[in-house]
Amino acid sequence: MDIIEKLEWRYATKKFNSSKKLPQDKLLTLKKAFNLTATSFGLQTIKLLIVENKEVRESLVKHTFNQKQIFEASHLLIICIQKNIVQEDVDTYYNNIKQIRNTPDTILDPYRKDLIKMMGKMSLQERLQWSKNQAYIALGNLMTVCAIETIDACPMEGFNPAKYDEILELDKKGLKSVLLLPIGYRADDDIFSEFKKVRKPLEEAVIEL
Repeated sequence: MDIIEKLEWRYATKKFNSSKKLPQDKLLTLKKAFNLTATSFGLQTIKLLIVENKEVRESLVKHTFNQKQIFEASHLLIICIQKNIVQEDVDTYYNNIKQIRNTPDTILDPYRKDLIKMMGKMSLQERLQWSKNQAYIALGNLMTVCAIETIDACPMEGFNPAKYDEILELDKKGLKSVLLLPIGYRADDDIFSEFKKVRKPLEEAVIEL
């Protein structure tokens, strides 16, 4: 299938085959895809939490409006953001550039100072929203890669982040949960897999000047 056929095949999976597990090579592909997601300035203030443990996932169902996909799926991906962005994050990023590309400080320092200054002008809420925007980019990227790899997925916002953070002890990691993506393989009796996609006509969705 080409990429459009893959995207036509993709749908928000409502029922997973709980007995079918995602192979490790597919999981590794998703890990790498997440890490290669474009983020603003390349700062990567997002993290991917992968939950395979069924007991943990079962405890989360009631905090996900009883949506059982998170339990039935092979794995649950949780996209998280940092609780804050500090100067150390910026310094680490530019030190990484220096190490990988051998870029001299004389070139990097002006950009480093500008980014520190920009972050310093933002409120905590603005920094959180800035990171949350990056999380949605990562979600879209993961969904596309899942389609290409013939992995079923269901993007989800409907959950109680505070309860997730408490149960998964994300506070200790300096993280907040933002988005969910259960992944695996659709159940044979998931009727939604046969539904035709409902989209606007292309000429209404796309404007060309």
